[in-house]
Amino acid sequence: MRRQITLLVAATTSIVLLAFLLPAASLVARVAEARALDAGQAQLQFLVPTVGLDTREQVAAALVGTSGDLDVGVRWTDGEWLGVPGPDTDPTSPTVEETDAGTRLVQPVRRAEGTAVVDVFIPAEQLRAGVTRTRLVLAALGAVLLLLALVVADRLARSLTRPVTDLAATAHRLGSGDLDARATPSGPGEVREVATALNRLADRIGQLLAAERESAADLAHRLRTPLTALRLDAEAHPDVELARRIGEDVAELERQVDRIIREARQGSREAPVQSVDLAAIVRDRVSFWSALAEDQGRSWSVDTAPGLLPVKAHPDELVAAIDALIGNVFSHTDEAVGFWVWAGGLGDGVVGVRIEDAGPGFPGDDVVERGESQGGSTGLGLDIARRTAVGAGGAIRLAGSPHGGALVELSFARADVDPTPDGA
Repeated sequence: MRRQITLLVAATTSIVLLAFLLPAASLVARVAEARALDAGQAQLQFLVPTVGLDTREQVAAALVGTSGDLDVGVRWTDGEWLGVPGPDTDPTSPTVEETDAGTRLVQPVRRAEGTAVVDVFIPAEQLRAGVTRTRLVLAALGAVLLLLALVVADRLARSLTRPVTDLAATAHRLGSGDLDARATPSGPGEVREVATALNRLADRIGQLLAAERESAADLAHRLRTPLTALRLDAEAHPDVELARRIGEDVAELERQVDRIIREARQGSREAPVQSVDLAAIVRDRVSFWSALAEDQGRSWSVDTAPGLLPVKAHPDELVAAIDALIGNVFSHTDEAVGFWVWAGGLGDGVVGVRIEDAGPGFPGDDVVERGESQGGSTGLGLDIARRTAVGAGGAIRLAGSPHGGALVELSFARADVDPTPDGA
């Protein structure tokens, strides 16, 4: 907008200057010409009485004192020229002759012995004397005025656009997650009103997010009571091995609930990322699910590439994504349906994990839709996996498995730094 305002002022000022300077330049030429003609007429009026009344010698003496800028001559009654000779003509009345070389003023004067002719020639240089210099001055004045107008326009445009720029910067900061960003109302009344409305919107967003975090923390806290009861029931179960496994599951669930409460209270929805070993997490989660697979008579296998598969992600989010995909196999396929897990490099600095099953496959093409499911679940599992992969520079791919069921592949950008032991 600043550029448009400056261009508008430049165009307007240019039109005004042209409307003033062009007639002024033309007027300068006419004034110079009129000034030169007036000088010639003055010489003519001075000489006519002298030529009509004085002698030849007196006229010759009078011509010596005439201006050197004009060519002044007198043709005496006998045809002899006094002063600067002119053309031999016999005018009967005053005449004005205009040529490219200049303007000639001719005046016949009657004497007793005959007619004399006074000739005043004004060169073209005299007719245009000072015109070029004056026009240059006018052009310089126009340039200075235009430059001054542009400076003033730029200052004015800056005063108008700076509040808008600051407002846009505040909006971008809010969009990037900086909820403490606030705009300073300034500039025109309309812009100040927008800034005030944006600040109210930011306050409202902060209030809604705070309320959402409190709700999430309260909801997670409510899960403690049934989890405690479940842990007590597991400890009282006569099957020691089953009680141990259920206790471990309950302990893991309690840790996840604690993490949700802690993150909700802290007001941070973005967990810090670190370099973790994808292969190690895949092996750990398959081992976790293997007990349930054996109880249901499912065949399973896990194949991970040798060495480390470092990716930039939070371990808990990566665990949740893989658990969601393996959990989908148990939730959406019949018992005894096998599954296969593979993790390795996908080429070009990309690593991934692939989970396949021998179930019925996906019910439709558009299955990665948050909060929607055609299988009776919450519809969040695949979306959690997708967001984890995208957050780590990758993507999710759904396809049919060679085993007849579904295939889900998560890809991640390979991290440049090897994972730490804690992140493995």
